[in-house]
Amino acid sequence: MLPAGKSLRALREKLGLTMRDVESSSARIAELHCNEEFSIPPSRLSDIETKGILPSIYRLYTLSIIYRRDLNELLAWYGVDVHNTAADLGLIAPPKSHLSNALASMSSAQVPMRMDPGFDVRRTTNLGRMVEQWGLVPLSYLEQFVKSDFTYGYIGNDDFTMYPILPPGSFIQVDESRNRVVEGSWRSEYERPIYFVETREGHTCSWCSTRREEIILQPHPLSPVPVRILKHPQEAEVLGQVVGVAMKLTEWRALDALPTPKAPPALN
Repeated sequence: MLPAGKSLRALREKLGLTMRDVESSSARIAELHCNEEFSIPPSRLSDIETKGILPSIYRLYTLSIIYRRDLNELLAWYGVDVHNTAADLGLIAPPKSHLSNALASMSSAQVPMRMDPGFDVRRTTNLGRMVEQWGLVPLSYLEQFVKSDFTYGYIGNDDFTMYPILPPGSFIQVDESRNRVVEGSWRSEYERPIYFVETREGHTCSWCSTRREEIILQPHPLSPVPVRILKHPQEAEVLGQVVGVAMKLTEWRALDALPTPKAPPALN
């Protein structure tokens, strides 16, 4: 891709505009807004196009209007991609709760466009493996789904292992770098790490503990799913720790609609 200045010059020449044309057009914009910062003299435009001089926010706006291009596109030429807003927001954590309009102007985001035909909503799944194609659609916060540092899972409609913390139908974000089971004591169930585990039967989320060559998949106490003890890593592999979740707060199943708990295997 051409440097930003050369791209602006190519765009101007493609439209058949001279530097004097840009000067006169920018003067009208500056007059309309009563701000000379919007005007672009030919000498400054030449510096922007040939010397890599960074235009001010006012002049970049003026160029976007004169050249009939979206301002976000010109920002991207200078390395500011507004489509990264959702992912970048996760880097900053203000101490106080607040309303945020940071994503109000977002018009598109990278989301799954086509799923693998084998995707089954009843089964817990590694969502990253099920996406055949990503694409831009008019959604916002799902932009972070394209980050390679994480994988994404879907809690199957029939998987009640971590119910009610992770109800069926939830989408989860998994940090693959945290794929070792952490042992310890936890003040509450919300502090205890939940892991995304792949077994021979498929995927699931659970609390985990290890002993010798075995891994214990511990469901939530209110879940009807029994504890499972599997060989590790032959029968169960920890893919990572659940660090984010998106769930619906409607369409909950009634308790009498939950699967009947299975009796745990007898210990010899």
